[in-house]
Amino acid sequence: MSLKIIVLAKQVPDTRNVGKDAMKADGTVNRAALPAIFNPEDLNALEQALRLKDRYPGSTVELLTMGPPRAAEIIREGLFRGADGGCLITDRAFAGADTLATGYALHMAVKKLGKYDVIISGRQAIDGDTAQVGPQVAEKLGIPQITYVEDIQSIKDGKITAKRRLEKGIEIVEGKLPLLVTVNGSAPDCRPRNARLVQKYKYARTVSEKQTEDNDYINLSDSRPYLNLTEWNTSDVNADVAQCGLSGSPTKVKKIESVVFRAKESKTLTDSDGEIETLMVELINNHTIG
Repeated sequence: MSLKIIVLAKQVPDTRNVGKDAMKADGTVNRAALPAIFNPEDLNALEQALRLKDRYPGSTVELLTMGPPRAAEIIREGLFRGADGGCLITDRAFAGADTLATGYALHMAVKKLGKYDVIISGRQAIDGDTAQVGPQVAEKLGIPQITYVEDIQSIKDGKITAKRRLEKGIEIVEGKLPLLVTVNGSAPDCRPRNARLVQKYKYARTVSEKQTEDNDYINLSDSRPYLNLTEWNTSDVNADVAQCGLSGSPTKVKKIESVVFRAKESKTLTDSDGEIETLMVELINNHTIG
């Protein structure tokens, strides 16, 4: 049995380095001001896809991502780890999309990709933390979904068995293919880059990226078709522009505050019972605890 697997992945701003320029005046993320990384839980999702590929010979893994041209780096990272291909959907009309508009655009791209067996995505992206995009894509495609997955245990007789990690335990569930799975950060980490695959795909580029390359690179991509990454815009996926980007996003950010915690004072205590008791009384009196 072979599977066609699609991995939904996102390039996100590194929220460990958020500064005063992180947001624009319209409430959207200023991605140009922040370092871009592969969304962590999408890497967990990619690992689950690659394990299925290893387990079922002949299976293929295709990455699908939406973003500016630089988001093609996500596809290359997937190829370096064992994915078979990828597609970037990019268009100015997609800019500023909330989860509803993002889910719409991705489901249109999935429909254009054609037949598939499993779609796998991370539970949520660190720049939004909503956990809505994966389920919305499944709903728009009209397929079942299993969320909070920690391990895809098997696929047999057209059904998938997966272990879900919940707040108070785990559960084993079964779903019928085709199906979408969202993967928790508690799932196994993604395997590292493969040196041979890095050498093979390091010059892989989208159409937009090739516009900045010289003739030597263009000749190289012409002679090696696997270096040409798929790139689609709104027209390519037959998307309704009114449902994309800011125009298709009912979510509006009204106010953003940057909260920085600073210690106003500190105290050094010994192991004296009296000092500890005094501190507890003080904390209770100022309602820090109790």
